[in-house]
Amino acid sequence: MFLAEETAQATSNINTFDWFMLAFTILIAIGFVRLLRTKPKKNFFAIGFTFVSLALFLFIDYIMIFKVWMA
Repeated sequence: MFLAEETAQATSNINTFDWFMLAFTILIAIGFVRLLRTKPKKNFFAIGFTFVSLALFLFIDYIMIFKVWMA
């Protein structure tokens, strides 16, 4: 029984948490684009914070996809 569980886990490197990370990355990207498109008054602190968050999430997604999924 333990051997069957180990082989079932070994075949897939994709977890449910990975899909949530991708969804949050997409939501942050949408928010970043919306912040950049505001015309009358831009909130530069929010733009900077969102840029840093998006960069961090994209880096984590890169590690998750190319280092874990493709391994």
